Amino acid sequence: MITPRFLAAAAAAVTLSACTAAPASPGDPVSPAPGSAAGSPSPSGLSPAAYRTTLDSAGGPVDSALKDLSKAKTPKTLGDRLTRAETAVGDALTQLGPVQPPADITTEHSDYLAALRGMETTLGDLRTGVEELSLCTATAVLARLGKSDDFAALKEAGIDLASLGDYPGGKVSVKPPKEENRRQANGKVLRSSIRGGRSKLIVKNGGGQDAVLTMMLGKRKAVTVYVRKKSRATVPNIKDGNYRVFFATGVDYDSKKRRFNRTCSFERFDDSVRFRTTFSGSTIRWSDWTLTLNKVTGGNAPSSKVDPDDFPA
Repeated sequence: MITPRFLAAAAAAVTLSACTAAPASPGDPVSPAPGSAAGSPSPSGLSPAAYRTTLDSAGGPVDSALKDLSKAKTPKTLGDRLTRAETAVGDALTQLGPVQPPADITTEHSDYLAALRGMETTLGDLRTGVEELSLCTATAVLARLGKSDDFAALKEAGIDLASLGDYPGGKVSVKPPKEENRRQANGKVLRSSIRGGRSKLIVKNGGGQDAVLTMMLGKRKAVTVYVRKKSRATVPNIKDGNYRVFFATGVDYDSKKRRFNRTCSFERFDDSVRFRTTFSGSTIRWSDWTLTLNKVTGGNAPSSKVDPDDFPA
């Protein structure tokens, strides 16, 4: 038996002019004060019915956009949905900012606007997290959103408007999950579609995060194994073939979606790995391979980054 070694080399101007008005002469017509033209809101603000309609029109799309975050399947679509949510919040601020609410909910209306402003910032931060791959899935984004003070403020402001004035349009129905740190057992084979050979694969993960390694035989996902940080795992019975090898690292592995939720990276070995069995008389020889996922001095297997949307989860 021969044992070649295969090591990774990485690892948005207003001009104001002062003027002096001449005293009005008796009998001169009186012009309305700025902001009190016919048809403008009375000092008491919009009627409850009009305010309810306006709030529904502004708040509804915000709630819908936040709920739609959970439908994102890839980092790219997740970033797109976060952008839509930011836009919905910005549109709501544009609609509600100039509004004079009914007098009895002035404070609640003000609180709602403040919460929207905060949410706009928070959503931008979350989008940056997705772009930098510190947040890798919709689950991770929603969990981080749930920990945000701005989200809590928006939720509370919506509840206050609904309970104090029967204005439900500002309520948020999204229920974010809790942030977790799930791991699989070291060496657990998560997929075994093509097996039945004499060879074995040894995977060493000396990095600081857990990893999932997937071997592709043609277009088929042959084997996927979970290797914890600072650990090694052995996968026996590898079938002969020329395999492309991909690996992902991260935190909080969702076994149903086959993805790490946070601080993820996606790579592949540039060279394929060939497993081969030969027979010569009564002698049988086969190849075993050792793959090291972290950077190793003198390693002979360069790796490259992979677009998350193209990774074989």
